[in-house]
Amino acid sequence: MTKILNKLEIKGCERARLSRDPKFDGLFFTAVKTTGIYCRSICPATAPKVENVEYYRVALSAAAAGYRPCLRCRPDSAPSSNAWVGNDTTLIRAIRLIDNDDGSIESIEHLSERLGISSRYLRKLFAQKLGTSPQKYLVYQRVLLAKKLLHETSLPISTIAFASGFGTVRSFNHSIKANLALTPSDIRKQKRGARSTGSSVSLKLHYRPPFDWDSMLSFLQTRVVDGIEWVQSGKYGRTIITQTGARGFFEVHHDSREPILHLELALEDFSDIHALIKKIRRLFDLDAPMSDIEACIQQVLGSEIQLAEGLRIPGVWDPFEAGIRAVLGQQVTVQQAHKLVNLLVKELGQSLECGNRLDLKLFPSPKTIAKSDLAFLKMPQARKDTIHRLAKHFIENDKPAELDEWLGIKGIGPWTVNYVKLRAAKDTDVWLSGDAGVNNALKLVGSNLDPDAASPWRSYLVFQLWHRL
Repeated sequence: MTKILNKLEIKGCERARLSRDPKFDGLFFTAVKTTGIYCRSICPATAPKVENVEYYRVALSAAAAGYRPCLRCRPDSAPSSNAWVGNDTTLIRAIRLIDNDDGSIESIEHLSERLGISSRYLRKLFAQKLGTSPQKYLVYQRVLLAKKLLHETSLPISTIAFASGFGTVRSFNHSIKANLALTPSDIRKQKRGARSTGSSVSLKLHYRPPFDWDSMLSFLQTRVVDGIEWVQSGKYGRTIITQTGARGFFEVHHDSREPILHLELALEDFSDIHALIKKIRRLFDLDAPMSDIEACIQQVLGSEIQLAEGLRIPGVWDPFEAGIRAVLGQQVTVQQAHKLVNLLVKELGQSLECGNRLDLKLFPSPKTIAKSDLAFLKMPQARKDTIHRLAKHFIENDKPAELDEWLGIKGIGPWTVNYVKLRAAKDTDVWLSGDAGVNNALKLVGSNLDPDAASPWRSYLVFQLWHRL
């Protein structure tokens, strides 16, 4: 059981709970003995007495101790945090697979095979670190997603059941009742202002501040690809295609009053909604531990250089798109690369009709690019050949190899691979050695800066340097 027992940690949790500061949201959960409810640290309810409170590192631990989630602050909406995992990479991988589960995890044995370990060892890891089993963790994550969808959307209960990863409506109903002491209908009665139609839903994506939304939006706007992306009135939107082939688009805008991104998602089918929510959170780097990152980066920059607070890493939708954009950007300016990507989408992007939006396109698929001679792109043939080779690599590999193996593709070097790691794989420890922007920024801040000292957050150092240009 991961109940917080250390006296210093308890005092810290107490101060955080009483302050209701959003930067602590999701780092721990407060369980109230007198009500049998557990809450986020930002819960607006009257603060309970100290003697009636227990603290847990994860929501599941509070649930396992017999507490049910608060219907007011809704722990299912808290930003995720893996700080309590420590340095156990196997457990981190297991949690990431479960958190991104779309219902494809058939059993704990199946999960263990994907991790390359025995199911016995996996159960031991979860018992030691989380005080529970991987099966209970998996089910509880599905329950919390279902609870969020019941609260925030008007999607049919059967749709939510399958979208949350449950095999049947019966197992969905049983799990909700067993874990939350509520039925799906009970939860739905608590929803306020939920909005959805047959093809769209509205959701709230919480994060821990700080978050410089204006800087992220400015970075994305400079690189917007006509037809698949747009930035308008403080909103970012783009077209998407899910793993099951459902097409649509999403828009997000920032709430200046609360640490929330509002998500509007329009899709042909919502069976992949769990994976999509996680992907959109990664796209905007919503789960980055900014306090740890910024403390490390400030130390590297030194006291004389002002840190840009809340600077997160804007993502690219998938590795293939990021790879093509990176190859088109080789040895040219950002503006020139932007023109080439726009031209590629204009010529080869598949049109997408979604609602009253008739001007949308999808990023060209590997097969579409491989079939084109790319004659419309005014650039060296060698780079066109590299694009063809990358497209062929994706066609021949249903699950493309590790990004480092791209180095075996002629025309793709370390900068291209590292750029894709930075923007698409969201690797936190990428140093873009040789990047013109990084080198120019280093001249401004001083070349004595040691990037290795910023590990494992060198990616954020790159963006801090780019931000200074």
